[in-house]
Amino acid sequence: MLLLNFNPFPDLETERLVLRRVSNDDVNEIFELRSNAKTMEYIPRPLAKTLEEALTHIALIDAKIENNEGINWAITMKDSPKLIGIIGFYKIKPEHFRAEIGYMLLPEYHQKGIVSEAVKRLIAYGFDDMKLHSIEAIIAPENTASEKVLLKNGFVKEAHLKENEFYNDKFLDTVIYSLLINS
Repeated sequence: MLLLNFNPFPDLETERLVLRRVSNDDVNEIFELRSNAKTMEYIPRPLAKTLEEALTHIALIDAKIENNEGINWAITMKDSPKLIGIIGFYKIKPEHFRAEIGYMLLPEYHQKGIVSEAVKRLIAYGFDDMKLHSIEAIIAPENTASEKVLLKNGFVKEAHLKENEFYNDKFLDTVIYSLLINS
């Protein structure tokens, strides 16, 4: 089984990005992400309505890190500490050496290769530092932008689950993509 320890918190870098710990100072940007219908379009969760809800989300991120159950980073550009998105391993299954990756980005930063660059860095961290065997991503089948990011980074479609989630009085499909170490 994996032995996880995210203390001290691992800041990560890419050519253009710094991935750092989310803090309460990011509350306005987290609120902007979680209250934006476009950003949340494929995430079956209610839109944030208050800054307090954004702070609660930050507390949830912190609790997962402190309990070594998940790890999320703020995505920032190297020339600015402002959070423009979040990325992380939302669910970790240490007994299976597998983790689920997820990400969100403010709309004005879409289609600039930022998510793909951050995903590539998280793949390296997951396999090299966390010693994962596989990484999965679960997306809505309509989320073609996310699918492109995953395919670009070597993920393969593993399954299409029919009506396996219920949200807003509708049954929703999900698609699972995965990446195996050394694949």
